[in-house]
Formats: sequence, C-alpha cells, structure tokens
Amino acid sequence: MGSGKTGEKVDLSKFDAILFDLDGVLTGTARVHAKCWKKMFDEYLEKLARKTGEPSVPFDADADYKLYVDGKPRMEGVQSFLESRGIDLPFGSHDDAPDQETICGLGNRKNEFFREVLAEDGVDVFQSSVDLTRRLLEKGIRMAVVSSSKNCEAILDAAGIKDLYEFWIDGNKALKLNLRGKPEPDTFLKAAEMMGVEPARAVVVEDAISGVQAGHKGKFGLVVGIARHGDAKALSENGADIVVADLKEFL
Repeated sequence: MGSGKTGEKVDLSKFDAILFDLDGVLTGTARVHAKCWKKMFDEYLEKLARKTGEPSVPFDADADYKLYVDGKPRMEGVQSFLESRGIDLPFGSHDDAPDQETICGLGNRKNEFFREVLAEDGVDVFQSSVDLTRRLLEKGIRMAVVSSSKNCEAILDAAGIKDLYEFWIDGNKALKLNLRGKPEPDTFLKAAEMMGVEPARAVVVEDAISGVQAGHKGKFGLVVGIARHGDAKALSENGADIVVADLKEFL
C-alpha cells in the first residue's frame, strides 16, 4: 500500500493529468449524502423491524457511511451496508421505483432525497480545490473528474465548476461502459485511456478509502489522499502515497 507520507511537497505539474474525485475533493456534499443515506436506511430498517418484530438499529451517518457507502457506486453502497446487517434483498434493476424493496429501489429512494436537498440547498465547494484547478489549467495540466455519483453533472453545474474539467466519468457512464466501481480502478483507468495518458503519468486525488484503493490498484503515478475526516492513517494504509489535510497544500 501507499507510504502515506504527510507534509511532503509534490509538484503536480510533473504529471500529465490529474483525476479528481468529486464529493469531498471538489465539492462538499458528503454531509448531505450521509443525511440522505441515513434517512433512507432508517426508514427501511424501521419498516423491516415492524415486519420481523426485532429491534431496529439505525444507520450510523459517520461510521456506517465511511465503511459501507462512501465513494462507492450507489447500488454497491446499498448492498454493502445491507450485507453488514445480514439483510439479503434482490438486486432488481436500475430503473426500479423508489418504493420497491430491492437494492436498486432503495438506492433510487436515496437519490430522490438527494435531488430534493440539492435543489433546495445547492452545493458547497472547496475553494482551495478550485483555486488549484485554475492554477494547474494555467500550467497546461489536463484534468478530469471521476465520480461514482450519478448526479455528477448536476453537482458540477450547481457548483458552477463544470467547465474547468476536460470531461467527467460518473455512475451513469460507468454503467453504460460496464465499468466496475471503486475500489476497483476501472473508472480511473478509463479516464486515463480517454485522455491518452499512461496511468503512471497521472495523479488520482481522493478522500475516500475506496478511492485511494482504486488509485493504488490502477498503478497510478501518485495517489493523493485528502484527510478531511481525521482518517489520514486509514487513507495511507489503503493506498494513498501522500496524505494532505486540504489541497491548499499544493498551492
């Protein structure tokens, strides 16, 4: 795994391309996502408890979010959490209605909540990440966004930063291209391929454990972990070559 050094200054302009995760790296929607995941799972767990007569243990918006859903494609996040509780549901299909008792139905219910909050509250932006993007653009560094979210374009639009990046790969494109989600490296490798850049000449920037695992598995030239949640050690142990608290450290 990565050495996870902290405080090490790296010149990102020595690489040909930077591949940014979205949530937690460019935009701050993790809190909103966690809130929506909790609302969806708690509703389902309470419904299940009424059926079985067993007590309902609520979804932990901190621990369960980080362990089972953060950085993963939505349906994989649903399945991962349910498996942790010993709950077996049929996968269903990606166009299942939000009230269907399938993995996809629950995932679509969560997305329904997220879209409502996004429309009402907008999205927070990590200004240091945007500042770094602009500086790298001036140096001619190519950049793309690689996100598990199917709301990637809507979030980039809401944040007003879509035009800063060459393109994006999101959950919708990954599904169409039959790409495995993080922690597998498929989406990052596809982005590098689309840019005509060797993985060894590209940087992956992630804040999620599943994301740094993907960068490490893909043998990218540098995997940068952003420890926004006091998880520097975990990021290091799972594949980050260096760990920073914020991208302002590269400005």
